[in-house]
Amino acid sequence: MPQVSCSELVAIAREGTGLVSFPTDTVPALATRPNCAEMIFETKQRSKTKPLILMGATAEDLWPYVKGNSEEIAIWSSLVQQHWPGALTLVLPASDRIPTAMNPLSPDTLGIRVPNSAIARHILAQTGPLATTSVNRSGEPALTTLEAINETFPSIFTLTSDELEALTLALPDSSQPAPSSGVPSTVVKWTGKTWEVRRQGSVRL
Repeated sequence: MPQVSCSELVAIAREGTGLVSFPTDTVPALATRPNCAEMIFETKQRSKTKPLILMGATAEDLWPYVKGNSEEIAIWSSLVQQHWPGALTLVLPASDRIPTAMNPLSPDTLGIRVPNSAIARHILAQTGPLATTSVNRSGEPALTTLEAINETFPSIFTLTSDELEALTLALPDSSQPAPSSGVPSTVVKWTGKTWEVRRQGSVRL
């Protein structure tokens, strides 16, 4: 069970030398550098028809990976101001900065999200945006506990229990959300004129 400190987990994610997992406001994330996204598909035995989500610490970290005209960006920003950090994933036109491995069959679109989790944002602020998905084998329920993740995927790097407790105490109380909901994020896709709900989660538009 490769349980590590936060600094070690950040280094592994940043260097792309392994897959990492950390808590979010929905379900625990399985993550790596965007250009190493193939590792996620292999580990989860995930179909290439199911794209990954680019998760970042702030909206400003994610905007360079998508593209739109000024009117569209204003609409996207308005929605982000209402729901981020939070359990809402926006699927937008992808810029040329994002590797094809994030969405092999439709590389022209990209899902982005800022989680309402102080620990997740603390990690993402140090790694930069990461390719993410839930921790589970494809088609099975998302794993929601550290014990289940370590048992099912012993090669995935997770934070130690002591490190998680230390981070919870160290980060500002005002930024601490409720515990992970266990419900995946709502996913909405921009059609060019409006939003199309692709997956309904706790956030309703």
